[in-house]
Amino acid sequence: MTKWNSIKAIAFDLDGTLIDSVPDLAAATNATLAELGLAEVSQAQVRSWVGNGTQALMERAISYALGREVSKDELKQAMVPFLIHYEYHLEKHSSLYPNVIETLTALTQAGFKLALVTNKPHKFTVPLLRAFGLIEFFDLVLGGDSLAKMKPDPLPLAHVLATWQMQPDELLMIGDSKNDILAARAAKVSSIGLTYGYNYGEHISLSEPNAVCDDLAQISEYLPSACV
Repeated sequence: MTKWNSIKAIAFDLDGTLIDSVPDLAAATNATLAELGLAEVSQAQVRSWVGNGTQALMERAISYALGREVSKDELKQAMVPFLIHYEYHLEKHSSLYPNVIETLTALTQAGFKLALVTNKPHKFTVPLLRAFGLIEFFDLVLGGDSLAKMKPDPLPLAHVLATWQMQPDELLMIGDSKNDILAARAAKVSSIGLTYGYNYGEHISLSEPNAVCDDLAQISEYLPSACV
């Protein structure tokens, strides 16, 4: 089993990693589709569309409902009500995955610096972290619009490394999507893939992370100084 002795910081994804946010994303998506006079989609469909930010989610949902590719103008107009609906539904039906608080607490107490690196817009990320009592754990929070590019581009992880003046072997990326694993590989940092989140219907192992876990608490097995 891989053991990382050089890791000093950990970057976490949010949706599908720490919080199951699909119920609220689905509610906001369907409220938007209804406003546009389109048929609703299932929560399972929304789950398969999450991962590249809210605009990509709506592009997939509206294209599916229309039965054709949505135009840029149509998507731009649809994003206005979607953002309103999502802000309203942000924390109504979402929930923490098992062992999130316990794991983040143990990692913090062990001295690891923690970053939150998500493709969710920053304006929704911080309130969601606050709502679930997670904001205090993170020294750095990056949303999908915080920088010029988002995952799977390595820029967010490169930004974490530069901000904390660390080398790639000192940072670990943990997420549920191939976007997390691809970003980690491009940034030359190690990664752990979680099996329980959203990955477009593919098992996370197909993205070839350095390790795979079924439960967040299992990451301590790879970090000698952590005890969850």
